[in-house]
Formats: sequence, structure tokens, C-alpha cells
Amino acid sequence: MYKLPKGGTTDAEREILRKLRVWIAALAVACLVGGVGLGALLAGRPAVAQNEAQIARAPEALSASFVEIARRVESAVVNIDTVSQAEIGSDAEEDDDADSSSLPNNPLMDMFRQRMQQRMRRPSRGVGSGFIVDPKGFILTNQHVVEGATRITVKLQTGEQLRGRVVGMDEETDIAVVKVDTARDLPSVRIGNSDDAQVGDWVLAIGSPFGLEQTVTAGIISTKQRQTQGATSFQRFLQTDAAINRGNSGGPLVNMRGEVIGVNSQIATTTGDYNGIGFALPANEAAFVYRQITTNGKVRRGYLGINLAPVKAEYARVYGLPEAKGAVVTDFPDAQTPAEKAGIQRNDVIVEFNGQSITNPDELIGKVAATPIGQTVQLTYLRDADNKFDRRTASVVVGERPARQTRAALNMKQNAPDLPATRSSTPQPSARPRIGLTLSELTPQIAAERRLTGVRGLLVKDVDPGTLADDADIDPGIVIQRVNRVPVTTLADFERVISNLKLGDAIVMNVAIYDGQRITQSIVQFTYQ
Repeated sequence: MYKLPKGGTTDAEREILRKLRVWIAALAVACLVGGVGLGALLAGRPAVAQNEAQIARAPEALSASFVEIARRVESAVVNIDTVSQAEIGSDAEEDDDADSSSLPNNPLMDMFRQRMQQRMRRPSRGVGSGFIVDPKGFILTNQHVVEGATRITVKLQTGEQLRGRVVGMDEETDIAVVKVDTARDLPSVRIGNSDDAQVGDWVLAIGSPFGLEQTVTAGIISTKQRQTQGATSFQRFLQTDAAINRGNSGGPLVNMRGEVIGVNSQIATTTGDYNGIGFALPANEAAFVYRQITTNGKVRRGYLGINLAPVKAEYARVYGLPEAKGAVVTDFPDAQTPAEKAGIQRNDVIVEFNGQSITNPDELIGKVAATPIGQTVQLTYLRDADNKFDRRTASVVVGERPARQTRAALNMKQNAPDLPATRSSTPQPSARPRIGLTLSELTPQIAAERRLTGVRGLLVKDVDPGTLADDADIDPGIVIQRVNRVPVTTLADFERVISNLKLGDAIVMNVAIYDGQRITQSIVQFTYQ
């Protein structure tokens, strides 16, 4: 072993030691860098492999989820067969007898007539779906599946067939509760919170399309709060692209936790069958209906007794509101409704319900409907006074919403004599948008003939196709009472308001019409463009 001499080192020896230290330091740095790199490499490889494995297993995992959900839910999904007795009027039968008595006695013709009568009296059959929500045999389905049925047969997944009876129905949501009696508990589903559903969530639809029982289809939530043509205020659907066909009605729409979040109710179609767009009533609304029917025997909803219109951008601009929010009171469907008793008037704009902001009429209706009958609520509203809004409050005792009544507006041309227009609106220059209305001043004689006694304004005689009035759904027979806050009782009044409009201006019309039972008020909102 090399030893340093006592007493010091030579210059050559010091140089050797210096170089040795440099090499040792360099080697240590190299080892450190190499170790870090090797560790990162070794740590990275399993992560990449793990991600690739997860991606490879993703379809299998989704498939396994579908399998588990279907296994868990299918046993609670039922097929509903209905029989409805065909109705043959007594007059038709009497006519048949009269005809047969006048014909010569012909056994072949007699047999033919008997077969035709039997065929006409043959009951109609329907098929739909449902799902068990209580082990004691309570089933949710659509009203249109069981309405008018003289016999309801519920078929379980096991093949067992049970006689069903309607416990209650709700026309507002098209939901019905059916009960079957059995000595054992039946498999049931869990109702989820439909408000938690998000656009893009996977869902399964289960039912009996075309009578094919226990059919499962998959899709996603396409949108929420979808309003369809003819839907009520309580039908804001979950839209899905899961295949829904005739016979799926009343079946469940299920999330990836196996919870029912909707009742399959409608489809958008040009053929009558699946076109990729289906609609399910949210489970929260269906659950409310179920609780009401099983508790009260019917659905009881809160009621203020007002007809409402939304505050659109045009209304906000004409009336100087900072935001297009709120619900405009257009009319009272009955005399002395809860809101009218509390002092609410036509054209008031309701902006708060019990301190909660109101965005649109549907929001207000939903909050009122969910309020217990007899409870006092606070309404905050804006009242137009001297061309400015006063903010006011009213205490209203919530009443009970009456049964839904479908009222089709009458075509005034058909229900009253055709009267010549005393004057028509002056044609406007082609550079300006055409309102497209032919108007008549509402004389006392015309008002009496049209059952519009007490109404003042201009009667719409005709609407030109493709004009602003046509696009705004203004129909003949409507009486225009005010335009942009200005009363219009003569054609000159109307022309004065219209002639002052500029391109892009808002138009708000207060209108009235006799609907066959009473005079109803409403508003029309559109833009002059």
C-alpha cells in the first residue's frame, strides 16, 4: 500500500490527489444521474402499461356494467297488455237493422253482415311497459298505456301473468299507478334523483317494444328539460338516443347505478318508430305523482289561478326591465282565483316567490305546484304605473289546481259571420318589414256578434303568410288591445305606433280572444325585423 512520507507531500503527489478527487466526484455525479434516469424509466414503464391495459379493458368494463344493471333491473320491469272494448253507437245498430229489413232474405249477405258487425265490435288491444316500485305490487307506467282499458294484464319476467287495476292517473304528466295483488313480495327498482343526471351520461331503456319483452337498449342523455309539442308545464323531458319504440311507453330509463331516472313516454318520429330521439319524464316528477296518488288517491298541486307569459327580450326592452326574467300575468282563468283575491292584476310581472328569484313561468308554476294547499306564500311583482314599474309584494293563500281542461281556441272565421273590414292596415313600403295584418275596428255590433262585449281594440281579420304576424302566431279573431303600452282602438292608433318603429325595435301586443267559453287575455312578443 502506498504511504505518504512523513512531513509533507511533493508537488507531483498533490497533483495526483487533486485528479483523484475530480474523478471520484465525476463518478458520483454520473451514478446519481444514471440512477435517477433508470428509476424514472423503471417507474414509467408500468404506468404506460397500466394505462394501456385500462384502455383495453374499458369496453369490457362498460359491457360488464350494462350486464349488471340489466340483471338487477330487468326482474322489476313488466309487460302490460290491455284490452279496450270497442264502442258501437246505438244509431249505427238501428241503421243496420233498418237496412237489413229492406233487403231480400239472403243467407250469404246475412252471414257477411254478422261477421262485419262482430269485427266492428272486436275489442282493441294495446301493449306497453311498466316497472315495479314497491314489492307489494305497485307499478308505474304511462297513463296512455292503460287509459280506457277494460282489462289490464301484467306479465312478470318469470312469465307469471297477473290482473292489474288502475290506482290513479295524472293527465298533467301522463303517469299512472297500477296495482297487482300477489301473496309474495315482488322485485322492485330504486328511484334515483333525476336532477343529478348530466348530458352525456350513459343510460339504459328497458321495456317491451312491439311486445318484445325485456328488451334493453343503451344510449346517453342528449339534453335535459326538453319541452315537446303539446307538453304540459309538468312535462320537461330527459331526451335520450337510447332506442325507444311503440311498447316502450311506461318503461324505465336507468342510470349506471341501476336507478330509475325517467319514465319513457314519447318519441320524435316521422315514421311512428325509433328515429334516434326519445323522451322520458324525469323520475323526480314521476315520484311526486306516485306519492300523491298512493296517499291521496289523486294528484293535488298548488294553484294561484293565473295565466302567464314569459318575459322575453322584446318585453324587457319595451318595459325597461334590466333582464328578461319573470312571469307576466296575462289573465285569470276563473273568477276570484287565489292570486286575484290577493290583489294581483293583469300585466303584473312576478319576479320572486317566497324570496326566490323567478326566471320564467314554468319555474313559478313548478314552485307553486309543489307548495302545500292552504299555505300562504309571498309574491314579489312589478306593476306598471305611469310608464314605470313599482315593486310590490302580496300574500297569497295557495289553492288546489283544478283538473286539466283542454280548450282549443275557436277559429273565429268559422264561428261568426264573415264581416268586411272597415279599413285595412296601410301597405308599408317594401324597405320596411311587413307586419302582415288586416284589421277592423271593433264596433259594438261586431263585438256582440263575436262575443267580445266589453273588449276594446282592433279585430284581426286576416294574417298574410310569411309575415311577422304569421311568424308570431297571431291568428284571425284575435283583438289587439295595446301595442308597446299604447292602447289601440282605431286603425290610426295602430298605424301611428307601427310607423314610429325602427328596424330591430321590440313589439309587445296585449291581445284578447273569445275561446268558446270566455274572453281570455294574452301577450304577443316579437321583433320588428
